[in-house]
Amino acid sequence: MFCSTIIPTVGRASLARAVESVLSQQLSPEDHEVIVVNDSGKPLAVPPWGDDPRVRMIVTMQHERCFARNTGAALARGEYLHFLDDDDWLAPGALQALRDLAHQNPAAGFLNGATQLVDRQDQPIILLRSNFAGNCSVQTMAGEWIPLQSSLVAAQPFFAIGGFNVHIPSSEDIDLLRRLTLVAEVASTKAVIAFVGMGVANSTTDHANRDKLARIGREQALNTEGAFARMRASASSPAWKGRLARIYITSAVWNARQGNWNACLGRSAMALTAAATAGSALFHADFYRALRSRYESGTFARGFAEA
Repeated sequence: MFCSTIIPTVGRASLARAVESVLSQQLSPEDHEVIVVNDSGKPLAVPPWGDDPRVRMIVTMQHERCFARNTGAALARGEYLHFLDDDDWLAPGALQALRDLAHQNPAAGFLNGATQLVDRQDQPIILLRSNFAGNCSVQTMAGEWIPLQSSLVAAQPFFAIGGFNVHIPSSEDIDLLRRLTLVAEVASTKAVIAFVGMGVANSTTDHANRDKLARIGREQALNTEGAFARMRASASSPAWKGRLARIYITSAVWNARQGNWNACLGRSAMALTAAATAGSALFHADFYRALRSRYESGTFARGFAEA
């Protein structure tokens, strides 16, 4: 089977649209399935697609997206996993576009396309195109966001890194992407894959703790064996070499504030190593601009510039 779409739901009425957008994709039943994970804590109304053999419904009742997604993934039969929220939906031809991309890039573990962000009235805001390819580990560690709704994750690396971290529930997509790109390559298509709502009512994101949990997740990712070498290999420009050094400097500062002095010293040493191995980038202004400034998503910058 090519892919499995996993849709955790808290019982929103928009679930029907999400499921129908997947079922209308032009893939054979042998190539695709939908797994709806009821995490609402209550029974769902009988859906119009309840008897469709392509759809399986399971119940978790945990009120937590990471657990629901991991549960759905554990039951999936697809070579690739697709995670769609119950308030988002796929564009026509989306999965075929990603399938073509998979055939062109068989070694890639993360396949993604363009994302149309919409407001609460489903009106378009900006179009996101990541155009990342290959080793993108320093970009994702810096904070680049590629929406999972517009992506396929190869099942093998997903399970190898342990799936979603249930302790990082408010920025779990960014956390997964950081850990995934430390072990897998990325491929992109310009095709629009999904429509994703921004500022959606009844959001399940814990905004109050998001920054704190995102930092903890990044610290855990930095502890991955080989993380520095992988990121250094992806830092192909003076700006990204400067960004690599900043990643470790900010980590050292954070650990110092937490009283984690051994971690602080270790991160400081890696920051010095990043600078010492930057070569001619040290003589480029972009290195220092990246070193002293917070990262702003290039994908979002392009989206706003083109809007």
